Amino acid sequence: MSAGEEGRRGVPLSDRQRLNWLRLIRSDNVGPATFRDLINHFGSAETAIAQLPELSRRGGSARAIRVASVDDAEREMEAARKFGAVFIGIGEPDYPPALRRIDGAPPLIAAIGDLALATRTAVGIVGARNASVSGAKMAARMARELGAAGYVVVSGFARGIDAAAHRASLEAGTIAALAGGLDQPYPPENNELYAQIRAGNGLAISEMPMGWEPRARDFPRRNRLIAGIGLGLVVIEAAQRSGSLITARRAADFGRLVFAVPGSPLDPRAAGTNGLLKDGAIVTTDSGDVIEALAPSSRLFSDDEPFFEEPEGDDGARFTEPHDDDRTRVIEALGPSPAEIDDIIRHTGVSAQTVYLVLIELDLAGRLHRHPGGMVSLAFDAD
Repeated sequence: MSAGEEGRRGVPLSDRQRLNWLRLIRSDNVGPATFRDLINHFGSAETAIAQLPELSRRGGSARAIRVASVDDAEREMEAARKFGAVFIGIGEPDYPPALRRIDGAPPLIAAIGDLALATRTAVGIVGARNASVSGAKMAARMARELGAAGYVVVSGFARGIDAAAHRASLEAGTIAALAGGLDQPYPPENNELYAQIRAGNGLAISEMPMGWEPRARDFPRRNRLIAGIGLGLVVIEAAQRSGSLITARRAADFGRLVFAVPGSPLDPRAAGTNGLLKDGAIVTTDSGDVIEALAPSSRLFSDDEPFFEEPEGDDGARFTEPHDDDRTRVIEALGPSPAEIDDIIRHTGVSAQTVYLVLIELDLAGRLHRHPGGMVSLAFDAD
């Protein structure tokens, strides 16, 4: 079974479930990890939503948590429908299979364009916005050749390298990950390219609300999507401290292969890519380097990998509040340094279910930091 065929496995959400999933992920302090823990603990998004105010209060929040209303979610869903977009849950057949496996995968993404591209095997191409002529040419050539080899090219829709890769891969298939809502593409000079993608020559995805204008702090989340969707990531012209290097770090964290095109030591746009090579990235001078390295990854995902879904017929009866002494032990075990949850369970002797519930309370109260690898720490300003 290919990665694309594997991606078609899954369980569709009902309309009611989709609405409640959107409400839950749009509520304050509910990120991907907390979303998953809430569903696992309470059985459904609908039941979890009803518990958010009490959980936040028990976690020590000084103010009432904002819970997305039914009207809020219905308005966003209607805006998406009018725009031609759909919402895809992490356990549904059209959710990108590689993205499904990353730490902190978005529970719900909005998508517009050719949904069949979401489940095909993808490779990311990213690089400098102020790309050189040769850099843009290299990106286009690699995108065309990877497309001809059967890969979908995923990038971040930025000017420069990203745009060159998208344009060159429109015929074979391209995925654009956006930092803002699907109706707020950026930058404006790519509007014609976006129209082609929307028309079905590609696919655009976002985890941000419809109408959301992208801000600087939203781009790392976009970079996470690029790193997660592809089996590998090609970096062409990236300066030090650039977004492309953030994407490369996330790709490495997710176990993806990172490829870097070497550049002149005199060009600051090559400083980041040359640095990646020093750190062990694969030297890449043509698409053959990528195709050869990725060939063994055709069976990357196991067929029995569990899918995240709401249990059938769950009555959501697991509401037992942690005892105060258990909650105290968990909070005392936390500190400013990230810790593994399994270590917290062993250290405190508190049951795993109770530890996870206390972490949910703290997270909803804004008192918990979540780190890569599923590690957690107490917020610095927490008592």
